Amino acid sequence: LSQPFAEQGVTMPAEEAECRRQLRRLGVTFSDLAPINQGGACGIDHPVQVTGLPGNVEMRPAATLSCPMALAFASWTRNELNPAARWRYLSGVRTIHQGSSYSCRNIAGSGGVASEHSKGNALDVMRIELRNGKDIDVRKPGWFSFRQRSLLNNVRAGGCEYFSTVLGPGYNAAHADHFHFDIKNRRNGYVACR
Repeated sequence: LSQPFAEQGVTMPAEEAECRRQLRRLGVTFSDLAPINQGGACGIDHPVQVTGLPGNVEMRPAATLSCPMALAFASWTRNELNPAARWRYLSGVRTIHQGSSYSCRNIAGSGGVASEHSKGNALDVMRIELRNGKDIDVRKPGWFSFRQRSLLNNVRAGGCEYFSTVLGPGYNAAHADHFHFDIKNRRNGYVACR
């Protein structure tokens, strides 16, 4: 049960085709990209480029991801981030500003272990722009920024239901200015939520 991927003559596995159907159902704006293979652990067989998320949320710049990662992020945006923003700020999310999607690299300080970014299974969020003009930088909010701190705590906690890794400001120096979300496949379904 494969579906032809006409533009590049690539046959798409059924689970990839189903993932794309789910993205469309959620209202994600995306396009299929040619397979990425940079050797070693770096590459995505069936990458997508995401420019829009559920609720007319813009992704800037466009993110190159595996379809399962795009689906996890879109589901989290719809079910966690947008409702949390509406609850705390009475405003939906306009734009998610990402700092890194697909990137051929190792985990910092890991001694050569490939990052989930190198498989398109990770996304770094730098800031979140709301429809009311409020700009939420994910770095540690100021002492009196109760609403912002509360939203960021929700972002972290809610993400742990969709991703196997959620690392954010306060975890370590490498994550001081962004949230890192990924879908790394770990033994026993372990989730790293920090």
